[in-house]
Amino acid sequence: MAKLYFYYSAMNAGKSTVLLQSSFNYQERGMKTILFTISKDCRFKEGSICSRIGLSEKAHTFTPDLKLLDIINQENNKEKIDCVLVDESQFLTKFQVRELCIVVDKLDIPVLCYGLRTDFRGNLFEGSKYLLAWADKLTEIKTICRCGKKATMTIRLNSNGEPVFSGEQILIGDNSIYTSVCRKHHIISCEEYNF
Repeated sequence: MAKLYFYYSAMNAGKSTVLLQSSFNYQERGMKTILFTISKDCRFKEGSICSRIGLSEKAHTFTPDLKLLDIINQENNKEKIDCVLVDESQFLTKFQVRELCIVVDKLDIPVLCYGLRTDFRGNLFEGSKYLLAWADKLTEIKTICRCGKKATMTIRLNSNGEPVFSGEQILIGDNSIYTSVCRKHHIISCEEYNF
């Protein structure tokens, strides 16, 4: 019986690496996977999921108005899909998460979603909110804060390396723009910068 999985973490925990390894495991056994990632990710080649350690694989890109179920049905009609994997799943809409539930419940295809739980202010992303509510299995992928504790939060940094708590929720970036911290250091940064 298929399930909807949500693997979440703070930035730089290796979510894309784990996704690519999962896809490889299916493919190594002769099974077909279909991958999705956000179209806004300008860090890497468009239409691919890339990890910081150099792994990459082609992927369909999604926007908020894309009907994932249509693409999955089209591909599944061509050749049976054994697993759907979604990177940057925090950017999914409520409707898209519902579509992924339909993929699991009606098509009996497992769906593995990988993404951030919260933004740089500590607020849930729309996709994460509904994945946390509707996923059959939740798994935290761990990373560490500079103090050695488990990092569960993300801080956005300005060009001087100082925390920023204003601006758009979505700003695609890497280690130079974001850093992962424990809750204690997130709170300290919020207090220090009057957020």
